[in-house]
Amino acid sequence: MSRTPILVLVLSFAVACSSSGSGSPGSGGATGAGGTGAGGGSSGTGGKAGSSGGGNTAGSTGSGGTSGSTGGTGGTGGSTSGTGGSTGGTGGSTGGTGGSAAGADGGTGAAGAAGSTATDGGPLPGWVLTWSDEFAGADGSAVDSTKWVYDTGGGGWGNNELEYYTNGTANAVVQGGNLVITATTTGAASYTCSYPSNGPCHYTSARLKTLGKFSQQYGRFEARIQMPEGQGLWPAFWMMGDNINTVNWPSCGEIDVMENIGKEPSINHGSLHMPASGSTNDDELTGMYTQAGGAKLGDAFHTYAVEWSSSAIAFYVDDTLYETQTPQAATGRTWEFDHPFFILLNVAVGGTWPGAPDSTTSFPQTMKVDYVRVYKPAN
Repeated sequence: MSRTPILVLVLSFAVACSSSGSGSPGSGGATGAGGTGAGGGSSGTGGKAGSSGGGNTAGSTGSGGTSGSTGGTGGTGGSTSGTGGSTGGTGGSTGGTGGSAAGADGGTGAAGAAGSTATDGGPLPGWVLTWSDEFAGADGSAVDSTKWVYDTGGGGWGNNELEYYTNGTANAVVQGGNLVITATTTGAASYTCSYPSNGPCHYTSARLKTLGKFSQQYGRFEARIQMPEGQGLWPAFWMMGDNINTVNWPSCGEIDVMENIGKEPSINHGSLHMPASGSTNDDELTGMYTQAGGAKLGDAFHTYAVEWSSSAIAFYVDDTLYETQTPQAATGRTWEFDHPFFILLNVAVGGTWPGAPDSTTSFPQTMKVDYVRVYKPAN
C-alpha cells in the first residue's frame, strides 16, 4: 500500500458487470432429465494503494430440485445456495424442479438477478479455485501459519504511518468465522516506534502477507471485507510482486484491490503502482468506486476483487466493474504485472495520505475479513 504524497488519478470508464441469478422451478414430472440452471456471470470488486512493501454479494437461492429418480416437487435451494452454488442458484448445474433426476416436465430455470460467487465457497462459473482462507478456525486462534506471515514493526512503513504492527492475537485473530484485524491504542505504549521518533507507540495493528507461502500470476483475487471507519484509518487488501526482495518497490509492482481512507467512508480506491519509465520512481494508475447514495462501505461486508490477465486488470466492488487498466494505458510507465504476486491485509493508522487520527476517531477499530479466495480461469 505504498503511496507517494501526490496522487494522480487516471479513471477508466465504468462498465457494468453482467451476471445472472437463480432460476425459476419447473413442474415435477414422472421421470426424465432435470433442467439446467441459468449460468452465473462473474462477480467482482475494487482495489487499494499501498506502501513498501479482499464478501461476495450473496446471490439469491436457486430453485434446485430435491427429488430422486421418480421426480418430485421442486424446492428452494440446491445443495449449495447463493450465487455460484454447485446445484441450483446462479451458476447451478441443475435447475428447475425435480433435482438431478427430475420429472419430464422439469424446465430450464429462467435467468435471474445479480451475483455469481457463493459466500459458502461454491464454484464460481468460469473459474477454478486455487487458494483460499475461510478463517474457519476456533474463536480466539491465530491465523493459519501455513498461509500467512506477519510484518512487524513501527518504522512508518514508507508512508509516515503511526502504528506498530504486532504478531499477536490482540491485533489479528480468528473470531466468528472471520479474520479480525484490530487497530487500537490499548497496550501501544509498551512498543517503541521509530517513526516519528524513538519513543512509545500510540497505536498497534496487524499486517499479514502470503509471501513465501502463496503467490500466483494472473487470475481472480477476491476478499469479502467489512472495513473500519474513522479519520486516520487506512485499511487495505492488496498484492505485491513476489520478487520484491530482489528488485524492491515499486519495481516489483503493486495491485491495490481495496484501499480506503477514513475521511472518505464511501470510496474505494483501486490502483496499480509501477515505476515511471527509465526510473525507480513510483507512478500509478488508479480509479475510484463510490458507494451509491453516500452510504458508508464500513456499514456492511462488500466483495472486493480484481481479475488479472496479461492484457488487462479489472477492478470490482461486489458485482460492479468500475475500472480497467491495460499495458496500453500505462504510457510513460513500466508495466510490472507479468509475474506472480502475493497477498497482503492490513489496517494502517495515520500516514501522509489519510492523515492522523483526530478527536472524531474512536478506538478500537476492526477490519473483518470473511474470506480470501484466488482463482484461475477454467479454460
